[in-house]
Amino acid sequence: MICCYTGVLLQRCMAASPSVRGYPDIGALAFGAKGRFVASAFLYAELYLVAIGFLILEGDNLDKLFPGTSLRVGGLAVSGKQLFVVLVAVVILPTTWLRNLAVLAYVSASGVLASVVVVFCVLWAAVVDGVGFQGKGRMLNVSGLPTALGLYTFCYCGHAIFPTLCNSMKQNDKFSKVLVICFVACTVNYGSMAILGYLMYGDDVKSQVTLNLPEGKISSKLAIYTTLVNPFSKYALMVTPVSTAIEERLLAAGNKRRSVNVLVRTLIVVSTVVVALTVPFFGHLMALVGSLLSVVASMLLPCICYLKIFGLTRCGRAETSLIAAIIVLGSLVAATGTYSSLKKIVHEL
Repeated sequence: MICCYTGVLLQRCMAASPSVRGYPDIGALAFGAKGRFVASAFLYAELYLVAIGFLILEGDNLDKLFPGTSLRVGGLAVSGKQLFVVLVAVVILPTTWLRNLAVLAYVSASGVLASVVVVFCVLWAAVVDGVGFQGKGRMLNVSGLPTALGLYTFCYCGHAIFPTLCNSMKQNDKFSKVLVICFVACTVNYGSMAILGYLMYGDDVKSQVTLNLPEGKISSKLAIYTTLVNPFSKYALMVTPVSTAIEERLLAAGNKRRSVNVLVRTLIVVSTVVVALTVPFFGHLMALVGSLLSVVASMLLPCICYLKIFGLTRCGRAETSLIAAIIVLGSLVAATGTYSSLKKIVHEL
């Protein structure tokens, strides 16, 4: 509810000036050049890290599905996770060249369908394949609350691309209605998976419930394969705002549009592959940075910019109090999530 509300706040900030085309413009409208810089830094860092996370997710899952896979090119042998990260990047690359988000929407729709299919596969495993609903565990685990809050925020942290999506709509005045429908649909999807996973496996449920499913069953294989579709469908959406910002700078210098488009987006994909393959403890590092960046971009910045643009008098006492409460909650989530992630990194070291 909070993230949906802050998404509506972003739309109101966009409506305040026709010059606002993206998230950094909202920061500039509120706080000038410094606001643009801060908003851009959090926005692009979050999107870039999420894109890298998609590659890591694909590499890990494909390596588990096809262990021992290797490929020799000349005198260089590539195997396991590294091989799959590179192959996935090659497949994803053409989708990043699409500049029209209306076309990209059809690619993203496959990710929505995949999410629904995975839930039904897990339900099938429980009801038909004999897993049942015998899982046992604690209903409330307070020690896991910081991680849970960070995950909840990450699930609804699409704010970085909301302005870009809004501007791409033919009827962008209906953005708030679309936003509410999407948040409700996501909540039903997330909630269904969470409840099924808990009822089936209790405290033994893994970070990806598909890893708990019985081996050899069709429902298990379909669920795992379908899980792999999501990063394919969302990667391009994540890197589009980043690449667009770079392209606008280069085009201002007189470069050709199409060549700049392909070159910039290709280099971004290559850089995400390099980072995904080389940075140690990247999973925990991404959790650390992601928790902080997601909360700032999805909860704190929308509220702060909205108050600055419209002022306390125009917002009213009730709305100001609500926004203040969101800022306090967001700060607590960021602090606890950062501490939890740092603790995991230290433990790994």
